[in-house]
Parts: sequence; C-alpha cells; structure tokens
Amino acid sequence: MSELHFSTSGSGTALVILHGLFGSGRNWQSHARQFAEHFQVFSVDLRNHGESFHANEMNYSAMAEDVAQLLHRLELSDCYMLGHSMGGKVAMMLALQNPALVKRMIVADIAPVDYFHHYDDLINPILALPLEKIESRAQADQLLRQNVPEDQLRAFLLQNLVREASGWRWRVNWEVIQRDMEWLTGFGDLPQDWCIDLPTLFLRGEKSDYIGETEVVVIQQRFRNYRIETIEAAGHWLHAEKPELFNRLVADFLLDG
Repeated sequence: MSELHFSTSGSGTALVILHGLFGSGRNWQSHARQFAEHFQVFSVDLRNHGESFHANEMNYSAMAEDVAQLLHRLELSDCYMLGHSMGGKVAMMLALQNPALVKRMIVADIAPVDYFHHYDDLINPILALPLEKIESRAQADQLLRQNVPEDQLRAFLLQNLVREASGWRWRVNWEVIQRDMEWLTGFGDLPQDWCIDLPTLFLRGEKSDYIGETEVVVIQQRFRNYRIETIEAAGHWLHAEKPELFNRLVADFLLDG
C-alpha cells in the first residue's frame, strides 16, 4: 500500500488539511503555521499530487481510503478535517466511509454534487510543454503564457514543475487526472439516504459559483448539522484571497467544538 506524503506541526487535536485539484500541502504552509497555534496540523498531499505517489486510479472513494489508511497508520481518530474544492469532496467521502475518523469538518467552496469543468484548456497546454528542451522555469512560464494568460493561475500550476538531476518533471500526474476528470468533477453514486449529523462548516466565496442555491439545497439534504458562511469579495480560492478571515472562521468553528 502506497503512503501519502504529509508534513506536520503543532500539537493538540489533529487538523488534517486536504488541498484542491492541481495543488499540494505546500500551498497551505502559511495557514498551517496559524492553525498550529491550536492544533496538530497535518498537511497532506493527495495521490497524484505533490510528493505523494502516482496511481492509475483517481476517484473520491480511493482518495478517501488513502487518507483513512494514513490516519490509521498515525493512530488518529476524531480528527478535524479541512478540505478545499477537490479536498473538500475527499473529506466528505471520508466522513461517509469512515465516520469515526472525523469529529468536525470544514468544506471550502465545494458541495457534494457533480460539476462540469474538464480543464482541458489547462491540461493540454501543460502536456504539450517540451520538458526535455526547457532550460529554466522562466522559459516554461513563457511557453505556457500563450495558453494560460492569467499570471496567478499559471504560477500556481508551475509550482508542480520540479527540476531534478535527470531533468524537469511534473509532481502532478496530469494524464491520469485528465482521463479521470469525470470522476473528479463528479462525486460518485452516493447512497440515497446519506445524511450525517457531523458538525460541518461550508465556506464559500461571494464571487464563486460553486455553492449557489441549487447546491445549498443538496447540502441541506445531506447535512443535519451544518453552517454556511460567505466570504465577501472572494472567489473559489477564498483561502488565498482572504486568508485572515478564512483562518479566523476555521479556528472559531473548530475551537467552538
């Protein structure tokens, strides 16, 4: 069984952070430092991301089982879970499959529903980059710029490009993610009667369309003990755009429990 890579800091109740698509635990370093004042923080790299293993399967049941195996290995239960986007879906699936592992949960800008974005406009240009000919990160950035003009997004994606003695490589398993994107934008076939009492905070960005009225109805059907907070002037990357408010809402919710 391959094991997930993670970093840890702080002490107290375990807070497990699960990143979003194309991200890694490294994206949450500044947040982890803040949370480590109150909790033992575990910043996890999900499969096919960061320093974790590459696998030929990419769906939420498998990713939640990866996290469950990690927590069992660390002898952890009753954890606090914080998941953004894809990581939020992993957290929700973990709560469904292994409820004893999760005590309270924060889901950042995602709902337990299917979405319909396949990201080919990002992945195809990345796969087209001639890594064997690239001499610097700046050159990779310049080549990617024509297809991914947004500077912040391009910088985020290029964090996954690393140079080793043998040359450049991607931490992200782009091919498998692209192949299984339908599983990732979806959420699998949930039991019709799935409804949980787990205290759950949904955080959404005011400028994001990931949790609208339709998604709120589904959340109400699936969660008996939930709250929804909207972060003003933030989009889907609400934790990066409004970090102080995001961290305060997370800490207040968890310390309240």
